[in-house]
Amino acid sequence: MSKPAVSAQLHILKALNRWPKDSLRPAAQLQDVLKKRFEGGSGPSLSEEQKLKQANALYSLLDNRFRKRYAITGEVSILKPRSNPTYYTDLLTELQDAPTRSWLQRFILRVKGVVRLQ
Repeated sequence: MSKPAVSAQLHILKALNRWPKDSLRPAAQLQDVLKKRFEGGSGPSLSEEQKLKQANALYSLLDNRFRKRYAITGEVSILKPRSNPTYYTDLLTELQDAPTRSWLQRFILRVKGVVRLQ
């Protein structure tokens, strides 16, 4: 293997090592699937330029380049719809709390979802 090819693969693996773990699905991690793809050599063989582009895309996602470049600001925002302004903050709270809930808490929330008393 040539020196630049090893370099591109190392960049990809370093980016995947920095990728955050998914606490909702600990058995199915994106970085594990991508590591197998790049380490094993299975699938289509990529040129050095294509590997470097993929490494750059991974680093862009890790550094939130697009979120910084195309920031959503202002009162009327996509993240705060008029019909339910707290929808996305409530969703984030639920996603952060979900991995730490006991089976009883999950069961109670499921029953609350089925039976809606107002």
